[in-house]
Amino acid sequence: MNFWDVFGEMLVILFAIAAGYGANRLGYLGGETDQKISKLLLNITMPAMIVAAVVTGEELPGLGTILSILEVGVVFYLLEAVFALVVPRLLPGSRGEKGVWRYALAFPNVGFIGYPVAVALFGDGALFYAAVLALPFNLLSFSLGPLLLAGAARFRWKQLVSPCIVASVLGLVLALTRLRPPALVGEMLDFVGDITVPLSLLVVGSLLAGMSPGQVFRSPKLWVLTVVRLLVLPVVLCLILRPFGFDAMVVGIAISQMAMPVAVNGTLLSMEYGGDTDSMAQITFLTTIASILTIPVVAVLLL
Repeated sequence: MNFWDVFGEMLVILFAIAAGYGANRLGYLGGETDQKISKLLLNITMPAMIVAAVVTGEELPGLGTILSILEVGVVFYLLEAVFALVVPRLLPGSRGEKGVWRYALAFPNVGFIGYPVAVALFGDGALFYAAVLALPFNLLSFSLGPLLLAGAARFRWKQLVSPCIVASVLGLVLALTRLRPPALVGEMLDFVGDITVPLSLLVVGSLLAGMSPGQVFRSPKLWVLTVVRLLVLPVVLCLILRPFGFDAMVVGIAISQMAMPVAVNGTLLSMEYGGDTDSMAQITFLTTIASILTIPVVAVLLL
């Protein structure tokens, strides 16, 4: 894998976050504006992106390949669950912080950053593979995510029928049944969903404008979580998957997605459901900054 191609993708993402930071300083973003944009993302543009990722591919791979991706996905998410349960117990922190750390270890940014990185590493055909791998992520992130971040007191059963979860179930059904809606439907969903990634990164940048960078970089706990999220988890996944003879592209995409920084969704969900938004933005920022170097390294050494 070419280090500089992946490094370039990461710089593009960093630029979007920096633009959001600047927009906050100029008074264009922040406060109620960020909250309204997060609602727009969670209820309209992100569901459109989830379904569009499945229905707009030129050619679906065979059912066996799709099932193979889901089998790898089981290992992928079980491994994250183990780390999310164990690592936060070893670090001191408040209940809100530990909820953030569990979310950070359980949910990498397989969509916003993972999709463009997968295409950069494996070509356009990798987008569908990455989208199928992300379907369980969407189901788990938008159902368990609020529970991890805000606690049982703020959990409501209606969260299980949020637009993103409905879109994830629909995408999985379409992938498994190989049903394809009219091309115009996919084009419309893709058109609306395309604004999700840059707009989400702008919101993250805006949230970071309210905190001191030194506060983030001087925290040993955040650095421990960053190393586990970006390096330890992909290495462990690689060691587990390699002996089983899965398709090389499926394994490569899974390892690269495991090396992603913390999902931006966590910041949006914290704002929506009352989690520790500052801690969530901090770990999202640090892992995203560090991933500019670690993702190319993982790509060169493990893929």
